[in-house]
Amino acid sequence: MILETTHINKTDKQIITDLIGRPYSFFQKLKLKGAGSQWMTIEKTHPNLKSYFDPLSDITKGKVQLRPNGVLINMTDGSKTYSWAIPYYQLVVYKTNSISIHAQGRFIQFGKNGTFKENKTFFKKLLDLKVKYSLGYDQFTNF
Repeated sequence: MILETTHINKTDKQIITDLIGRPYSFFQKLKLKGAGSQWMTIEKTHPNLKSYFDPLSDITKGKVQLRPNGVLINMTDGSKTYSWAIPYYQLVVYKTNSISIHAQGRFIQFGKNGTFKENKTFFKKLLDLKVKYSLGYDQFTNF
């Protein structure tokens, strides 16, 4: 689900919390050694996502935030901020020449720029949390 969060209100905050959980606490973030990525340049998006960005703005940036039940991708084009809430069960991450996140029939591709090496450990952590989340539901599939 994508919401405009330039000026977030209680309703949008509650929708995000219901979908992917509350933000990690300060101590949980210390234990995880961080719960957010560095800002990355958005290289390519699904045509459905392009309508959210200003066509005159060339540079758009994105940041990924970990939550207990999913991730929150914050995207900005300078004037507005949008947040895409993705539960772990819908999340697919591809690493080719760049990092690509797919969910809900859409995708966002981050370019390999200066922050890519810094974010490499973050994406490993993200995938580990996704696996850990998935293992919690294996007990219900084995009858």
